Amino acid sequence: MTTARVTRKDFLDDRQGKTFADVVNDASQPFDVILDFFNDANRQRRMDESELHHDRSPLAGVVRELESLSEVNKFLGDAQVRRNARFRQAIGVLVRMIMERRGWQKTGRKGSLGVRASRAERTPAHNTGGLAFWFLRAERYERSEGMPYRSVRERCEDYGEAERQPSSNGRPSKKKPHQAKQQRRG
Repeated sequence: MTTARVTRKDFLDDRQGKTFADVVNDASQPFDVILDFFNDANRQRRMDESELHHDRSPLAGVVRELESLSEVNKFLGDAQVRRNARFRQAIGVLVRMIMERRGWQKTGRKGSLGVRASRAERTPAHNTGGLAFWFLRAERYERSEGMPYRSVRERCEDYGEAERQPSSNGRPSKKKPHQAKQQRRG
């Protein structure tokens, strides 16, 4: 798959991106670093694989590397709550733009990236556990033409259906899979 490139102009022309002009145009925010980071083919491949093979948000596939960038870590480590939140939201918009260009669409669900620490005065919001230190959750995506693999939830529902045994009245019984197996053995 080809790399989806997003420029500052592309971002500001986007319906959501234009609402983050303050982030893009603030020289103290490392937005150009973010653009360079996400315009990388290998990172975009990992974002795809995060959804396809790991059932996690695309950001989960690159978030540790993203947070390890000194400019990003330094900016998010500053206790300016509003600016930090808008910067993280702008990253979410950029991820959406890239994923849509690569044939994905939003699901309307969010995936967890961390467990937020208790709020302390003059301390930036960060996590105490999970995958990411600065990011709490991220949008989930699915392929526009459909997913090549079924989710565990879908497979589990089918598995439960197959395990139901017909009852004496011809209708499937509502026995749990382990009960159906015991019935077959007995």
